[in-house]
Order: sequence, then C-alpha cells, then structure tokens
Amino acid sequence: MRRGGDKARQVRRWVRGLLALGLAVLLGVSVVSLYVEKRYADRIIPRAEAPQAPVALVYGAGLAPGGVPSPVLAQRLDAAIALYHSGKVDTLLLSGDNSDPFHDETRAMLRYVLDRGVPASAVVEDDAGLSTYDSSVRARNVFGVREAVLVTQRFHLTRALYIANSVGIDAWGVAADEGRPRTRRYALRETFSRVLALGMVLSEAQPRYPSGRTLTPPR
Repeated sequence: MRRGGDKARQVRRWVRGLLALGLAVLLGVSVVSLYVEKRYADRIIPRAEAPQAPVALVYGAGLAPGGVPSPVLAQRLDAAIALYHSGKVDTLLLSGDNSDPFHDETRAMLRYVLDRGVPASAVVEDDAGLSTYDSSVRARNVFGVREAVLVTQRFHLTRALYIANSVGIDAWGVAADEGRPRTRRYALRETFSRVLALGMVLSEAQPRYPSGRTLTPPR
C-alpha cells in the first residue's frame, strides 16, 4: 500500500510542478507582451494630428483573389494615401513580401496607390518586407529612414512601433482602422508575436534579406 501511495504522491508532485511551470510561462509571456504593447503606445495618434514626416511606412497584409490588396491591406493603403494627400508625408514606403513569384504584394500595393492619385515619384517599394521586423529594419538600414509614420491596424501598431523605435527610427503611428470598433481576433497571435519581437530586438537579429533594395528585377 505504501508503494502505491508513494507513487501517487510523486505523480501529484509532478502535476503540481508542471502546472506551476505552465503558469510561470504564461505570466512571463503576458508581462513581456504587455511591456511591448505599452512601451510606445503614447505614439499612436489620430491621423489628423500626425506629425510631418518624410515617409509613411505601410506594412503588407496579403492579397485577395485576383491579386488585389486584401481588405486589411487596402485599409492601410487608404490611410497612407490620406496622409500623402493631406501633406503629412512626402513618400510612401510600401513594404511587402514578394518571396513567392505568384504573390507580388508590393506591385499590387503600388497599383492601388497610383490608381488613387499618388504619383510614382512619391512611392518606394520594398519587396523583401517578409515580416514587421524585416520591414522595419530594412526601412532604416536599406532605405535610410530615420523618421516615419507607421500605418497599420491598431492591434498591430504597438508591436510595429516598438520594433521601429527600437531599431533607430523615430516613429509615430496612425491606426488604419481609426474610429472603428476594436477586434480581439488577433489578440492571441499578437501576444506571442510581441514576445518574439522583444527577442529579435534584444538579439539584434538580421532580416532575411539584410541588404539590397529589391528581390525582383526593376519593372
């Protein structure tokens, strides 16, 4: 009987230990995520109050069927176009993922802004923006951006601001979904993405393509 009781107590200790470890991990993730979320949250401003900046950095967000910007990406582009037409920014830096030859994100972004009155001379493409981190580091190191307004949805903006300001860009943020109800759809993904962002910033990780302006030949 004692042997069975000892084994049961050992199992309970293992279970308690695993539960404690799991809670500690969850607590750590939550604390880190909250830090990244709040670090530059005061730099999120209404579009009408955006400071003058040489560049609006627009992060890619995928394409819809037909090779046109997804609704999320179109929302970002519309906000950036409004910034340009209001004279808040001089240039739109469109940063997307063109690593797949059948997924020409920056070209779709370019067509979208040109069709809405932004001149080609005011647009720069970065088709190696494979992630928020890559887009931000490349904006500074490859395209020489030192000041920028970041354009993306509110759920993503705190992470983008943390990365951009941490890698040397004096960045402010405009929420592309300004005035719309917030969604919790991306909450879990952003929680872990913020932790990853902190790790990449602290380790000074290099983007997948650390140099070169484009992955594809000039059009």
